Amino acid sequence: MTDIDPLLAERYATVTQGIAEACRAAGRSVDEITTVVVTKFHPAALIEQLAALGVSDVGENRHQDAAPKAAALAALPLTWHFVGQLQSNKARAVTEYARVIHSVDRSSLVTALAKVERPIEVFLEVNLTDDPGRGGVEPGEVLRLAESVLDVPSLSLLGVMAVAPLDKPARAAFERLRSISDEVRALAPQASKISAGMSGDYAEAIAEGATHLRIGAAITGKRPAQP
Repeated sequence: MTDIDPLLAERYATVTQGIAEACRAAGRSVDEITTVVVTKFHPAALIEQLAALGVSDVGENRHQDAAPKAAALAALPLTWHFVGQLQSNKARAVTEYARVIHSVDRSSLVTALAKVERPIEVFLEVNLTDDPGRGGVEPGEVLRLAESVLDVPSLSLLGVMAVAPLDKPARAAFERLRSISDEVRALAPQASKISAGMSGDYAEAIAEGATHLRIGAAITGKRPAQP
């Protein structure tokens, strides 16, 4: 039996309650929400505790960290999400364990993923900032990228993903993402999911239709020093 840190259990319960309250305020059901607990830099032992608490979706953003943890925890019923920027030459390796990729943002990455035979679910990452150097496809190019994903039989387009800019209200950013989601859904009705909202802004994301939350420190606690 896995020993669970009581502080971890308390943080998880607090976030779970916060999500339920945000859903009630938005007139939504908690059943519409998938909470992806982002465990970057945390050890596999913490993920074991999360699984014992009922967590089934885990997010990682660096392949070199994620791969050994996924291998060590292969016996657990976990769905692994890759939420960081993905290099095209790492695409095949990442799909060895990740079923969902939240950061598809360019055609070259779609081409790399197309070479993987197993089914992969993907979100299109949208850049909501004015910085072209940030990860994510520009809003005006989203539909073109969506079309390239739809052309690959092994890829399932779930919807869109974004990180709210630090210098703008999160609610306004998520409202814009929701509008982009509507455009994608007009092209691909099945692509109805929205990956948005982190520890500090998940309530705003839920209010604007987020279906997948990517929550780290609010559940996992302070991140260990980056190696």
